[in-house]
Amino acid sequence: MKSDITRLRILQAAKTALAVGIAWTLAPYLPGVADNYPYYAPLGAIVSMYPTLMGSMKNALQTLGSLTVAIVLAGAVIIFSSPSLLTMSLAVGAGALIAATGWFGANREYIPVTVLFVLIIGGPDADDYSIGYLEQVSLGIIVGLLVNVLIFPALSHNEVDQQLSNFRRVLSDHLSEIAEALAESWPPERDGWASAKDTLVSVSGEVRAAVQLADESRKANPRARRYRRDLRADYDDLAALENVTFHVRDITDVLTGAVWGTPIKIQLRPELRPVLSEALKALSTLLHDWESEEERETAHSAAVEALASLTAELDERQSTATATTMGASAAIAMDLARILAALNDRTEQTAKQEDPDPGPDSETETETAE
Repeated sequence: MKSDITRLRILQAAKTALAVGIAWTLAPYLPGVADNYPYYAPLGAIVSMYPTLMGSMKNALQTLGSLTVAIVLAGAVIIFSSPSLLTMSLAVGAGALIAATGWFGANREYIPVTVLFVLIIGGPDADDYSIGYLEQVSLGIIVGLLVNVLIFPALSHNEVDQQLSNFRRVLSDHLSEIAEALAESWPPERDGWASAKDTLVSVSGEVRAAVQLADESRKANPRARRYRRDLRADYDDLAALENVTFHVRDITDVLTGAVWGTPIKIQLRPELRPVLSEALKALSTLLHDWESEEERETAHSAAVEALASLTAELDERQSTATATTMGASAAIAMDLARILAALNDRTEQTAKQEDPDPGPDSETETETAE
């Protein structure tokens, strides 16, 4: 995964350097006063170079919008008054207020800065400066967009596969650590699993960001027609894994309560630890083997059996135990059942996507054959 990310970053850096070079070369050829300000063309090229085409176009429009607003504010000072400490402060303040609306995204800071540029650097030639500034930035933006479109516009599909795979591995490893902790002497000597639950949230955020980036990278991207991908399936995978994460974190909280009494003190019957460990281990294996259909089916059967054994063990001991002593085991069993249900739902969704439901004609043919 790191090599792919590095490759994309190197490619983006090379495209940015190329766009800057082209913009700087073309800048002196703009007619009128613009050729006096060629150094703004490379700036326009830089601001238009985003990892995705949609991001590049959005950033370009926000940049042009912020510059236009700033030029209008500076122009108002020149038309209705003259640049002074008071009028410049008022114009910059107005620009900062407009920037605070968030309408111009990350480029909002250009508004007050450009107001100062026009009034201070432009001075008596503020109108020529404004025109040249806007034209050169526009040239750089056009060059940047063309370079981004024509030279391998990025598609982030592969990173989604890697991130989803990594998410499953992290969840699998976490469940495996908990299973080992239950199988060891009690209370467990290792406590890394208790704090690792916070890592699951950050990993989940990284995966969601990767899926959203892949979704954005295909918009307006000519390569997306050739390299098609059903991102709905990726969002479904992500939703299932986020659901699993919720229950894994709940299991972790229950066990930390059983070991250290936080966040809630709870009892865990020692004779149930082995069967709980086996169920956790089985679900860990299911997540680990998810990407191989054959191995996944085998692991799924083992997980169903392990959960059935856990349920049977709980039912058998229910009559001889109090609700307090069975609470932790029952809570973990419920979370495990919900994890398996979430994974089952995802498997069924995948099957429907790969083998769509037959239409009415097929149903009629089946009835006739019967």
